[in-house]
Amino acid sequence: MSVVCPECDNPLDIDVDDIEEGEIVQCDECGTDLEVVCCDPLELAAVDAEGYDDEDVALHVDDEEDE
Repeated sequence: MSVVCPECDNPLDIDVDDIEEGEIVQCDECGTDLEVVCCDPLELAAVDAEGYDDEDVALHVDDEEDE
């Protein structure tokens, strides 16, 4: 299935059978990391590096250390 990069409108050839929601793919043209938001229909969204919360990651690591 063909879909376009939301950042540069470059057509991307992605096989829906080989991909799952949450996977990260990269645009060949602009290099943007794209997350698979939905597989049916195929929908991609740019991964925002600022969207990750370091506190959440730290809490997750702390939780694992308590076990």
